[in-house]
Amino acid sequence: MSRHPVLSTTATLAMALGLAASPASGGDLSGKITYKGTPPAASMLDTKSDPVCLKAHGTIPSEEVVVGAGGGLQNVFIYVKEGLAGQKFEPTANAATLDQQGCQYRPHVLGVMAGQKIDILNSDETLHNVHPVPKDNREWNLAMPFKGQKVTKKFSKPEIGIHVTCNVHGWMSNYICVVDNPFFAVSGNDGTFTIAGLPDGDYTLAAWHEKFGEKTAKVTVKGATATTFSFE
Repeated sequence: MSRHPVLSTTATLAMALGLAASPASGGDLSGKITYKGTPPAASMLDTKSDPVCLKAHGTIPSEEVVVGAGGGLQNVFIYVKEGLAGQKFEPTANAATLDQQGCQYRPHVLGVMAGQKIDILNSDETLHNVHPVPKDNREWNLAMPFKGQKVTKKFSKPEIGIHVTCNVHGWMSNYICVVDNPFFAVSGNDGTFTIAGLPDGDYTLAAWHEKFGEKTAKVTVKGATATTFSFE
């Protein structure tokens, strides 16, 4: 994956980051990821190889590029990449959840801390197979044949964009982004996001997308200062 967005001549990826901070202690970093131009048409994924999946969906639109109202780009992982040197953060005790529901991974992009537990669920009455292919973490391949089954896993090292597939259903796709701090978010269906409780400081903020790669910007959080950034 390129570290820079792959942009066509007719469409560009833009990111507007708004900052709203409370006095003295920093605050929440909020913004919106926007796709500029005409978004590509979503390809339709055929699920007829499994009767359970076919009954649930028939065909499924690809989630590679999902653009909502107002050009909001969904499934972008936003995180603090630099600016926390010397600080160590213990992984949250709360487990993240990766579900297999309607023969799709939910969510499509999942953010976790290194060492944080991930509860992997099978909510379908069919066999699934969870197969992440990391570069820096250990690869594993997990069969989940029963509805209601739960397995807990974790990744020990930071790594952005671990691709998760299903060896049974080739259209299923998920990305797990593992970081060493709790300051991250995934853009919603309108492209918006919020990173809560970011302390005062100077940071490099990164936005990663499975197709467009990663872009970064400098941001300063200081008291009640409000700042707006844009990427294009």
